[in-house]
Amino acid sequence: QVRLVVPMAVVFSPGSVPRDLPRPLPFRDVQEMEISVNLRTSVTSHYEMRYRSTTGQEEAALAAATAREADAALHPLQDTTMGSLTMYVVPETSSLLPQGINVYVGKHRSALVRAGGSLAALQARLREVTQVMSFTASSIAATLSDRVPNGQLSPDARRNLKSSLGYEITFSLLNPDPKSHTVDWDIEGAVNRYVKPVLDKLSLLANFSVDSQILYYAVLGVTPRYDKESSSFLLSAHSLPHVINPVEARLGSSAASLYPVLNFLLYVPERSHSPLYIQDKDGAPVSTNAFHSPRWGGIMVYNVEAPASPPASLPLHVDVDMARVMEVFLAQLRLLFGLSREEVPPEFLLERPGNEGLADWELDHLLWAHTVENIATVSTTLTSLAQLLDKIGNIVIKDDVASEVYRAVASVQSAVTKLSLGHLHAAFQASKEAVTSSERAFFDPSLLHLLYFPDDQKFAIYIPLFLPMAVPILLSLAKIVRETRLRKKEPTKMD
Repeated sequence: QVRLVVPMAVVFSPGSVPRDLPRPLPFRDVQEMEISVNLRTSVTSHYEMRYRSTTGQEEAALAAATAREADAALHPLQDTTMGSLTMYVVPETSSLLPQGINVYVGKHRSALVRAGGSLAALQARLREVTQVMSFTASSIAATLSDRVPNGQLSPDARRNLKSSLGYEITFSLLNPDPKSHTVDWDIEGAVNRYVKPVLDKLSLLANFSVDSQILYYAVLGVTPRYDKESSSFLLSAHSLPHVINPVEARLGSSAASLYPVLNFLLYVPERSHSPLYIQDKDGAPVSTNAFHSPRWGGIMVYNVEAPASPPASLPLHVDVDMARVMEVFLAQLRLLFGLSREEVPPEFLLERPGNEGLADWELDHLLWAHTVENIATVSTTLTSLAQLLDKIGNIVIKDDVASEVYRAVASVQSAVTKLSLGHLHAAFQASKEAVTSSERAFFDPSLLHLLYFPDDQKFAIYIPLFLPMAVPILLSLAKIVRETRLRKKEPTKMD
């Protein structure tokens, strides 16, 4: 049973303290909620809330002109431990939050919350904020999707990438018509400028490797439909799934990879199919001219503007606008990791993460999800290993395999304990060690079940070999025994 503890500080600024507080500040309160995954598995969320008043420095920071300036000034004054949250309660009449906005979530691990008048209204808002910034019942269910009964998950729940010790990211430029287009893209500069800051922040989660390739004469495999009204070619939503398989056969990156591969494809349409636009299910053009596939990656169609006058010579030289392309690919990367901001209530204002690509609390959101998933993975792996060893009675378990199993059990118990203490980072590291040890034990070559035969298979193999030889030997032995008995019965002559 996993217990997720979230340390929270609720800080009241002057004029925001509800009148119906149960006791004078400072005091502590605890809220618990059970998230049921299936009949046997449940996760308990435990919020340890510390209510207090602002300090002088915090009051000065909250006197800033905008919420963004206040968030930047408050950051050095708050608890920056991973998994912890700080809520600053401001008065109802505060001009710090825009009109119609009740909650401002910053780039770090804090939020500004408008006081709701009563303690019950404030706690309802705080509950919404904590679920946005840490985890929800749906995010835990999506994390443990393998254990949730069919029909109880939303269609998007299986979209997120599964937890892994590493990921490989491949950027591919597809130029199906090199006779017409010479495409130049500064992928190395774009990765260093846009992708590297995001991966530096995600490096706490897993190891990442990035590579790129250019594929010529690689077509989508689906013939787009020509639209006379717009004089363009269209790809409808129902034809998009058929685009990936022909392209994936050309990529060749996932065949030799130990880790999940994320593919981001930039497709420059051939001259005979330009311009090419993607339509959604309602028939409207997609603004980004891109789509993503769950747990696989994304494809963006990059149209080349036709020159006003007929070209004197082909091929045309095309310089790709990498800022526009990377904006789409980074948004798709966030979706693949389950960092969607579309599910936030309308009265919430979320600060953009900037160059880093994700806020501190979004990183914590991933750590919560991956820690729980790692614990479940280790539990499943060790259970499967135990069942395998029970089936084969004569299997030999080496000392190094046994030590990996012991290490996995100790690490997963440590992860569960650290979660119950609110130490998110230490719990995640312990869960990674548990996954590594359990996988090493499970995939050890000495535990291959084909090396060990059941007794009935042994009889089936050896009887046809030894029975033909055994029959004359047994008959000879029987004859010798019979002759020996007859010799004993014959009377001996006495002189």
